[in-house]
Amino acid sequence: MASDLNDLSAFVAVARAGGFRDAARASGVSASSLSEAVRRLEAGLGVRLLNRTTRSISTTEAGARLLERLGPALGEVAAAVDGVNAYRGRPAGTLKLNVPAGVARVVLPAIVAPFLKAHPDIRLEVTVEDGFVDILAAGCDAGIRYDERLEQDMIAVPIGPRTQRFATAASPDYIALNGRPDHPRDLLNHACFRGRFASGAMPTWDFERDGEVVKVDPTGPLQVRVGAAFDLAISAAVAGLGVIHLYEDWLRPQLDDGSLIPVLEPWWETFSGPFLYYPGRRHVPEPLRAFVDFIKA
Repeated sequence: MASDLNDLSAFVAVARAGGFRDAARASGVSASSLSEAVRRLEAGLGVRLLNRTTRSISTTEAGARLLERLGPALGEVAAAVDGVNAYRGRPAGTLKLNVPAGVARVVLPAIVAPFLKAHPDIRLEVTVEDGFVDILAAGCDAGIRYDERLEQDMIAVPIGPRTQRFATAASPDYIALNGRPDHPRDLLNHACFRGRFASGAMPTWDFERDGEVVKVDPTGPLQVRVGAAFDLAISAAVAGLGVIHLYEDWLRPQLDDGSLIPVLEPWWETFSGPFLYYPGRRHVPEPLRAFVDFIKA
Protein backbone atom coordinates (compact mmCIF):
# COMPACT_ATOMS: atom_id res chain seq x y z
CA MET A 1 0.00 0.00 0.00
CA ALA A 2 2.91 2.36 0.76
CA SER A 3 4.27 2.08 -2.76
CA ASP A 4 0.78 2.63 -4.20
CA LEU A 5 0.41 5.78 -2.11
CA ASN A 6 3.81 7.01 -3.29
CA ASP A 7 2.80 6.41 -6.91
CA LEU A 8 -0.46 8.31 -6.40
CA SER A 9 1.45 11.19 -4.78
CA ALA A 10 3.88 11.23 -7.71
CA PHE A 11 1.00 11.47 -10.19
CA VAL A 12 -0.55 14.38 -8.27
CA ALA A 13 2.78 16.21 -8.12
CA VAL A 14 3.38 15.84 -11.87
CA ALA A 15 -0.20 16.74 -12.81
CA ARG A 16 -0.17 19.87 -10.65
CA ALA A 17 3.27 20.98 -11.86
CA GLY A 18 2.50 20.26 -15.51
CA GLY A 19 5.76 18.42 -16.03
CA PHE A 20 8.22 15.97 -14.50
CA ARG A 21 11.08 18.44 -14.08
CA ASP A 22 9.00 21.07 -12.31
CA ALA A 23 7.46 18.38 -10.12
CA ALA A 24 10.92 17.07 -9.29
CA ARG A 25 12.10 20.52 -8.22
CA ALA A 26 9.03 21.00 -6.04
CA SER A 27 9.05 17.57 -4.43
CA GLY A 28 12.76 16.85 -4.14
CA VAL A 29 12.36 13.56 -6.03
CA SER A 30 14.16 12.91 -9.30
CA ALA A 31 12.23 13.31 -12.54
CA SER A 32 13.08 9.73 -13.56
CA SER A 33 11.65 8.39 -10.29
CA LEU A 34 8.44 10.36 -10.81
CA SER A 35 8.18 9.13 -14.41
CA GLU A 36 8.62 5.51 -13.33
CA ALA A 37 6.02 5.93 -10.56
CA VAL A 38 3.44 7.33 -13.00
CA ARG A 39 4.13 4.56 -15.51
CA ARG A 40 3.72 1.99 -12.75
CA LEU A 41 0.44 3.57 -11.65
CA GLU A 42 -0.92 3.67 -15.21
CA ALA A 43 0.06 0.03 -15.74
CA GLY A 44 -1.63 -1.01 -12.52
CA LEU A 45 -4.83 0.88 -13.34
CA GLY A 46 -4.79 -0.10 -17.00
CA VAL A 47 -5.53 3.45 -18.17
CA ARG A 48 -3.49 6.41 -19.39
CA LEU A 49 -3.51 9.29 -16.92
CA LEU A 50 -1.20 11.79 -18.64
CA ASN A 51 -0.83 12.98 -22.21
CA ARG A 52 2.88 13.42 -22.87
CA THR A 53 4.45 15.50 -25.62
CA THR A 54 7.98 16.82 -26.02
CA ARG A 55 6.84 20.23 -24.77
CA SER A 56 4.09 19.66 -22.25
CA ILE A 57 2.19 17.24 -20.06
CA SER A 58 -1.54 17.34 -19.42
CA THR A 59 -4.05 15.04 -17.76
CA THR A 60 -6.33 12.79 -19.75
CA GLU A 61 -10.01 12.78 -18.87
CA ALA A 62 -9.37 9.85 -16.56
CA GLY A 63 -6.35 11.59 -15.09
CA ALA A 64 -8.32 14.77 -14.45
CA ARG A 65 -11.03 12.86 -12.60
CA LEU A 66 -8.45 11.00 -10.54
CA LEU A 67 -6.64 14.23 -9.70
CA GLU A 68 -9.88 15.88 -8.62
CA ARG A 69 -10.55 13.11 -6.11
CA LEU A 70 -6.97 12.47 -5.04
CA GLY A 71 -6.04 16.04 -4.10
CA PRO A 72 -8.34 16.31 -1.06
CA ALA A 73 -7.79 12.65 -0.13
CA LEU A 74 -4.01 12.96 -0.04
CA GLY A 75 -4.39 16.19 1.87
CA GLU A 76 -6.35 14.30 4.53
CA VAL A 77 -3.66 11.60 4.65
CA ALA A 78 -0.97 14.24 5.12
CA ALA A 79 -3.07 15.91 7.82
CA ALA A 80 -3.54 12.60 9.63
CA VAL A 81 0.19 11.90 9.60
CA ASP A 82 0.93 15.48 10.60
CA GLY A 83 -1.44 15.11 13.55
CA VAL A 84 1.12 12.82 15.17
CA ASN A 85 3.32 15.90 15.53
CA ALA A 86 1.10 17.00 18.39
CA TYR A 87 2.58 14.15 20.45
CA ARG A 88 6.17 15.15 19.74
CA GLY A 89 8.19 17.39 21.98
CA ARG A 90 8.44 19.93 19.16
CA PRO A 91 6.81 20.41 15.71
CA ALA A 92 8.47 18.83 12.69
CA GLY A 93 7.87 18.53 8.95
CA THR A 94 7.89 20.71 5.86
CA LEU A 95 6.27 24.13 5.54
CA LYS A 96 5.71 25.31 1.96
CA LEU A 97 5.13 29.04 1.40
CA ASN A 98 4.32 30.93 -1.80
CA VAL A 99 5.43 34.58 -1.63
CA PRO A 100 6.06 37.56 -3.95
CA ALA A 101 9.61 38.74 -4.58
CA GLY A 102 9.19 41.86 -2.46
CA VAL A 103 8.26 39.78 0.57
CA ALA A 104 11.13 37.36 -0.03
CA ARG A 105 13.55 40.29 -0.24
CA VAL A 106 12.20 42.67 2.41
CA VAL A 107 10.02 40.78 4.91
CA LEU A 108 11.20 37.18 5.27
CA PRO A 109 14.92 37.67 6.04
CA ALA A 110 14.12 39.03 9.51
CA ILE A 111 11.72 36.13 10.20
CA VAL A 112 13.16 32.98 8.63
CA ALA A 113 16.44 32.71 10.55
CA PRO A 114 14.98 33.08 14.08
CA PHE A 115 12.03 30.84 13.17
CA LEU A 116 14.24 28.00 11.94
CA LYS A 117 16.51 28.37 14.97
CA ALA A 118 13.47 28.09 17.23
CA HIS A 119 12.14 25.08 15.28
CA PRO A 120 15.12 23.00 14.07
CA ASP A 121 12.91 20.07 12.99
CA ILE A 122 10.94 22.17 10.49
CA ARG A 123 12.05 22.42 6.86
CA LEU A 124 10.96 25.57 5.03
CA GLU A 125 10.36 25.64 1.26
CA VAL A 126 9.74 29.07 -0.29
CA THR A 127 8.42 29.53 -3.83
CA VAL A 128 8.64 33.08 -5.21
CA GLU A 129 5.82 34.15 -7.55
CA ASP A 130 4.33 37.61 -8.01
CA GLY A 131 1.01 36.75 -9.68
CA PHE A 132 -2.25 35.40 -8.30
CA VAL A 133 -1.72 31.84 -7.07
CA ASP A 134 -4.08 29.08 -5.91
CA ILE A 135 -1.90 27.92 -3.03
CA LEU A 136 -3.65 24.57 -2.71
CA ALA A 137 -3.30 23.78 -6.42
CA ALA A 138 0.34 24.84 -6.15
CA GLY A 139 0.88 22.34 -3.34
CA CYS A 140 1.66 25.02 -0.74
CA ASP A 141 0.51 25.26 2.87
CA ALA A 142 0.19 29.04 2.90
CA GLY A 143 0.91 32.17 0.91
CA ILE A 144 1.93 35.74 1.65
CA ARG A 145 0.33 38.55 -0.31
CA TYR A 146 -0.83 42.12 0.10
CA ASP A 147 -4.51 42.67 0.88
CA GLU A 148 -5.58 43.45 -2.68
CA ARG A 149 -4.22 40.07 -3.80
CA LEU A 150 -5.51 37.82 -1.01
CA GLU A 151 -7.58 34.84 -2.03
CA GLN A 152 -11.13 34.74 -0.70
CA ASP A 153 -12.23 32.48 2.18
CA MET A 154 -8.78 32.47 3.72
CA ILE A 155 -7.52 33.11 7.23
CA ALA A 156 -5.20 36.13 7.07
CA VAL A 157 -2.53 36.94 9.66
CA PRO A 158 -0.44 40.16 9.50
CA ILE A 159 3.25 39.50 8.88
CA GLY A 160 6.14 41.95 8.66
CA PRO A 161 5.84 45.76 8.81
CA ARG A 162 2.26 46.99 8.95
CA THR A 163 2.94 49.97 6.71
CA GLN A 164 5.33 50.31 3.79
CA ARG A 165 6.06 52.97 1.18
CA PHE A 166 6.93 53.12 -2.48
CA ALA A 167 10.06 55.21 -2.95
CA THR A 168 11.13 57.12 -6.06
CA ALA A 169 14.83 57.79 -6.53
CA ALA A 170 17.61 58.59 -8.98
CA SER A 171 21.39 58.86 -8.83
CA PRO A 172 23.17 62.17 -8.08
CA ASP A 173 24.62 62.13 -11.62
CA TYR A 174 21.18 61.70 -13.19
CA ILE A 175 19.71 64.55 -11.15
CA ALA A 176 22.68 66.82 -11.92
CA LEU A 177 22.21 66.20 -15.64
CA ASN A 178 18.41 66.12 -15.89
CA GLY A 179 17.14 68.07 -12.88
CA ARG A 180 14.88 66.99 -10.03
CA PRO A 181 11.13 66.60 -10.71
CA ASP A 182 8.90 68.76 -8.50
CA HIS A 183 5.58 67.02 -9.26
CA PRO A 184 4.79 63.41 -10.21
CA ARG A 185 3.67 64.51 -13.68
CA ASP A 186 7.18 65.85 -14.28
CA LEU A 187 8.26 62.20 -14.50
CA LEU A 188 6.66 62.07 -17.95
CA ASN A 189 9.69 64.05 -19.13
CA HIS A 190 12.22 61.73 -17.45
CA ALA A 191 13.70 58.32 -18.22
CA CYS A 192 11.93 55.88 -15.88
CA PHE A 193 12.38 52.16 -15.28
CA ARG A 194 9.12 50.21 -15.44
CA GLY A 195 8.04 46.85 -14.09
CA ARG A 196 5.78 44.44 -15.96
CA PHE A 197 3.83 41.51 -14.48
CA ALA A 198 3.97 38.06 -16.05
CA SER A 199 0.45 38.73 -17.36
CA GLY A 200 1.79 41.66 -19.39
CA ALA A 201 0.16 44.31 -17.20
CA MET A 202 2.34 47.30 -16.35
CA PRO A 203 1.34 49.02 -13.08
CA THR A 204 1.18 52.79 -12.98
CA TRP A 205 3.27 54.80 -10.56
CA ASP A 206 0.93 56.05 -7.83
CA PHE A 207 1.57 59.08 -5.62
CA GLU A 208 -0.41 60.78 -2.86
CA ARG A 209 -0.05 64.06 -0.98
CA ASP A 210 -2.58 65.81 1.27
CA GLY A 211 -5.39 63.71 -0.13
CA GLU A 212 -4.44 64.32 -3.77
CA VAL A 213 -3.80 61.10 -5.70
CA VAL A 214 -1.76 61.20 -8.91
CA LYS A 215 -1.17 58.24 -11.22
CA VAL A 216 1.48 58.51 -13.92
CA ASP A 217 2.50 56.19 -16.72
CA PRO A 218 6.07 57.24 -17.56
CA THR A 219 8.35 55.71 -20.17
CA GLY A 220 12.03 54.92 -20.24
CA PRO A 221 14.86 52.77 -21.58
CA LEU A 222 14.34 49.71 -19.35
CA GLN A 223 11.46 47.39 -18.49
CA VAL A 224 11.87 44.43 -16.14
CA ARG A 225 9.70 41.59 -14.86
CA VAL A 226 8.10 42.62 -11.58
CA GLY A 227 10.09 41.11 -8.74
CA ALA A 228 12.41 38.89 -10.73
CA ALA A 229 14.70 41.58 -12.18
CA PHE A 230 14.40 44.58 -9.89
CA ASP A 231 18.08 44.30 -8.94
CA LEU A 232 18.91 45.00 -12.58
CA ALA A 233 16.76 48.15 -12.49
CA ILE A 234 18.43 49.27 -9.26
CA SER A 235 21.87 48.85 -10.84
CA ALA A 236 20.76 50.88 -13.86
CA ALA A 237 19.44 53.63 -11.60
CA VAL A 238 22.69 53.75 -9.62
CA ALA A 239 24.54 54.01 -12.95
CA GLY A 240 22.61 57.19 -13.70
CA LEU A 241 20.36 55.87 -16.49
CA GLY A 242 17.00 56.87 -15.05
CA VAL A 243 14.47 57.10 -12.22
CA ILE A 244 13.31 54.04 -10.25
CA HIS A 245 10.07 53.52 -8.29
CA LEU A 246 10.15 50.58 -5.86
CA TYR A 247 9.58 49.48 -2.26
CA GLU A 248 11.42 51.89 0.05
CA ASP A 249 12.87 48.96 2.02
CA TRP A 250 14.27 47.47 -1.18
CA LEU A 251 16.02 50.73 -2.04
CA ARG A 252 17.08 51.50 1.53
CA PRO A 253 20.76 50.42 1.13
CA GLN A 254 21.24 52.72 -1.86
CA LEU A 255 19.36 55.59 -0.21
CA ASP A 256 21.49 55.22 2.91
CA ASP A 257 24.83 55.15 1.08
CA GLY A 258 23.90 58.04 -1.21
CA SER A 259 24.14 56.16 -4.49
CA LEU A 260 20.45 57.01 -4.95
CA ILE A 261 18.75 60.24 -3.87
CA PRO A 262 15.06 60.47 -2.89
CA VAL A 263 12.81 62.11 -5.47
CA LEU A 264 9.29 63.44 -4.75
CA GLU A 265 9.47 62.10 -1.17
CA PRO A 266 6.44 64.11 0.08
CA TRP A 267 4.41 62.23 -2.55
CA TRP A 268 5.53 58.69 -1.64
CA GLU A 269 2.52 56.41 -1.32
CA THR A 270 1.99 54.46 1.90
CA PHE A 271 0.29 51.05 1.81
CA SER A 272 -0.56 48.31 4.30
CA GLY A 273 1.89 45.50 4.93
CA PRO A 274 1.48 41.88 3.79
CA PHE A 275 -0.51 39.01 5.26
CA LEU A 276 0.14 35.31 5.66
CA TYR A 277 -2.97 33.49 4.44
CA TYR A 278 -4.09 29.86 4.48
CA PRO A 279 -7.33 27.86 4.13
CA GLY A 280 -9.56 27.84 7.16
CA ARG A 281 -11.58 24.77 6.27
CA ARG A 282 -8.88 22.14 6.75
CA HIS A 283 -6.49 20.81 9.34
CA VAL A 284 -3.65 23.25 9.95
CA PRO A 285 -0.31 21.38 9.64
CA GLU A 286 1.87 21.61 12.72
CA PRO A 287 4.72 23.43 10.90
CA LEU A 288 2.25 26.07 9.69
CA ARG A 289 0.68 26.35 13.14
CA ALA A 290 4.16 26.89 14.60
CA PHE A 291 4.89 29.58 11.98
CA VAL A 292 1.59 31.38 12.68
CA ASP A 293 2.26 31.32 16.44
CA PHE A 294 5.79 32.61 15.81
CA ILE A 295 4.77 35.64 13.72
CA LYS A 296 1.92 36.45 16.11
CA ALA A 297 4.40 36.50 18.97
